[in-house]
Amino acid sequence: MDPLGEALHFLRMSGTSYCTSELTAPWGLQLPEVKGGLTFHVLTSGRCWLEVPGSRRRQLEPGDLVLVPHGEGHRLVSKPGTRAPRIDDLPHGRVSDRYKILRHGGGGESAHLVCGSVRFDHPAAHRLIRALPKVIHVKAAGRGEMDWLDGTLRLMAAEARELRPGGETVITRLADILVIQAIRSWIATDEAARTGWLGALQDPQIGRAIALVHHHPERDWTLSSLAGSVAMSRSAFAARFTELVGEPAMHYVARWRMHVALDWLKEDGAAVGELAGRLGYRSEAAFSRAFKRFIGASPGAVRRDWRHPHFLSALETATSEARR
Repeated sequence: MDPLGEALHFLRMSGTSYCTSELTAPWGLQLPEVKGGLTFHVLTSGRCWLEVPGSRRRQLEPGDLVLVPHGEGHRLVSKPGTRAPRIDDLPHGRVSDRYKILRHGGGGESAHLVCGSVRFDHPAAHRLIRALPKVIHVKAAGRGEMDWLDGTLRLMAAEARELRPGGETVITRLADILVIQAIRSWIATDEAARTGWLGALQDPQIGRAIALVHHHPERDWTLSSLAGSVAMSRSAFAARFTELVGEPAMHYVARWRMHVALDWLKEDGAAVGELAGRLGYRSEAAFSRAFKRFIGASPGAVRRDWRHPHFLSALETATSEARR
């Protein structure tokens, strides 16, 4: 089992939009907040500065990749202090509904950017994203073994310049790869990734228990059966799980079932009674009560309007309450 790999699998992206920018100094761009999404930038030539509230200012070099995982508004400027109008107030050349070209600046030194934003549909992805720092900066300098990034960036830059048939699809797929690879790079190199839920996934015993719950949400899990599956005593397992994950094991089991239910409700089309059976509930009524306790609405209401922000945040609210 690969619990961490499975967590990355839940980063199924949708709503990708992107823009290639041809910029000349002095220039500045104010990027608006993207609720529930992640923004990435690839600097293919030139230099610039990234300014994200609450994080230190970063200078970007050619070949650098940065993620702003929590969708915060931020600025990209040729030099600190440069005026930065909102990017959506500037004239764009529209290539398609999801791809635009921007030309902006004062005629000086040039820089080229490929920028994009993506959203995540699976509720479980939001927990992984929340564990990430405010900025992930993958630098071109000293990257060494990260040849994958150089090749991906070169291909993305070529597709953005030429826009051959199918180019939009290629760039969208490459954006998915860039985001996941950047997160993998951060997990592999930053000590912060060894703590909290991400740290729990990498723990040999607790990570395996989490993977078992993910694989088999329908099983009649108890604290004793989970502890026994990873050769731990009930008390030691309960204490370690809560310490690493931040919530009791059985609360995690119930909430994970609701993650799966949310995903199936919007994609599968199964009847509520069928979902109850597939998730190990003995009756539709028991499943509906558990679902409403976590989500705050009935399964039918969510099926009718699953994109409502309340439904997407309800499970995380339940997690926060469990930690207190």
